[in-house]
Amino acid sequence: MNNDTLKNIALLIDADNASPAGIDPVLTVLAELGQVNIRRAYGNWRKAALKGWADKVHRYGIEPQQQFDLTKGKNATDMKMTIDAMDMLYRGRVHGFGIMSSDSDFMPLAMRIRQDGYPVYGFGSPRTPEAFRQACTRFIDVDALIKAEKAAAISDKGSASGSLDEELLHLLFDAYAASKRDDRGYAKLSEVGQRAGNRSSFDTRSYGYARLIDMLEAIPNFSSERRDDGQVWVKRLR
Repeated sequence: MNNDTLKNIALLIDADNASPAGIDPVLTVLAELGQVNIRRAYGNWRKAALKGWADKVHRYGIEPQQQFDLTKGKNATDMKMTIDAMDMLYRGRVHGFGIMSSDSDFMPLAMRIRQDGYPVYGFGSPRTPEAFRQACTRFIDVDALIKAEKAAAISDKGSASGSLDEELLHLLFDAYAASKRDDRGYAKLSEVGQRAGNRSSFDTRSYGYARLIDMLEAIPNFSSERRDDGQVWVKRLR
């Protein structure tokens, strides 16, 4: 993925019907579409049940959207998410959407966005109704993403370079695993960096490196090569 052609992606989170534990892998998956510049979580933030999301908003640059429960049994959150999505759609500045919810009420929204030719990635639990699943360009089981991430963390333990913290290495491993690779297992450095940056406020300068390639070359878990067209490719060794 070329940084010059990155698309503007919006992630809309139904905080009442989505697990905050899935935000890391969800952002990694959305990097397939572009840069997730719009991140909003909707719900009644007075509820104790949303504390898990409240703890995530600053860390991940998520904008909380307050929706009061005005009438019992009526969900104002769904309506506000739909209105915001349509506003973004008609302004023409968003090129793809992520909808994090297990609520089938978002099926019409997903279908309407796709009718305008934009991709919609849905993220929900295994109990998400089939109607919403099929309305999305892609639907991803967040529980499965979380399990896969935990399994990768276990396998990666002990293979990390001692000069960098485990969380950073896990971020780099995930970014590489999510990137497209050639038949030799190499991925474009630009895509690995974009995926890592999409998931967090990752900056190599925070770790004493001017560039991402300098950091990866200092980690024995990676090898790199520069090809004839000038692009740098990287491969995870272990």
